[in-house]
Amino acid sequence: MITNLPGTWTLGDLTVNRIGFGAMRLPQNGQAFAADAVPRDRDQAIAVLRRAVELGVNHIDTAAFYFSSLRSANELINRALAPYPADLVIATKVGPSRDPSGEWLPLATPRQLRGQVEENLRQLGRDHLDLVNLRVGGLDSITEHFAVLAELREAGLIRHLGISNARPAHLAQAQAVAPVVCVQNAYGLGYRKNQDAFLDSCGEQGVAFVPFFAIAGAGREAGAGGDEPEEVLAIARAHGASPVRVRLAWALQRGPHVLVIPGTGTLGHLEDNMAAGSLRLTPDDLARLDAVHRAAPER
Repeated sequence: MITNLPGTWTLGDLTVNRIGFGAMRLPQNGQAFAADAVPRDRDQAIAVLRRAVELGVNHIDTAAFYFSSLRSANELINRALAPYPADLVIATKVGPSRDPSGEWLPLATPRQLRGQVEENLRQLGRDHLDLVNLRVGGLDSITEHFAVLAELREAGLIRHLGISNARPAHLAQAQAVAPVVCVQNAYGLGYRKNQDAFLDSCGEQGVAFVPFFAIAGAGREAGAGGDEPEEVLAIARAHGASPVRVRLAWALQRGPHVLVIPGTGTLGHLEDNMAAGSLRLTPDDLARLDAVHRAAPER
């Protein structure tokens, strides 16, 4: 296990290491949800999951709608890791769904959320879910949806609740119904800088902020590539690190409540992502990266 992980954070009564693992890319090679996505080799995906846990990951983010024509992220997690380590926290999301062909369906109604929770339970082989995030999906008010999840929490099917793709008003709405342990939003260096204030506000409230696309924004995370700013490349060269490692280290420096969940389907990228925990950016590095972040166009 890596011993230089960048600390821990508590999600309710569950302690997690701040570098986790996102399972979105596990079921396929290339861009997630693409109609022509090639299913990933099953043994490769299982090896990545097992190695992630060996390296100290105890927070895995997944969803029932993470699947390709042959692979389901939840079922890969079940196959690779069950019986689950006692300290492993598996977070999933509800709200969106896809039909068996992969086409997106309308956002779940409040009445449909229980079925989505039960499907995650079945696929993961569990009798409760550690953490369920309600993915907002364009709703102005999430009160009715979140109240259903709060009822399932009281019934023992869910341990903790969070929200995803959310705005500050959604956090206030949810907190009026039940405790919220995390906000999971798109965010990264030079990406969604309009989230800065929300990230800080979550920290002030003791709520974890879990950025997805923290590696490089939506395009690169999905495998589309893109040019790195020269400042990122220069800092990476100075530390003998990859730009990905620099980006993850920068995100972790945004606050002790920030939990990154980089996803990958290859062992090499997994090792590189985890090594971000040992990258110590200097005050000058951080100032230069912050300037890159502030100068980026709004996306």
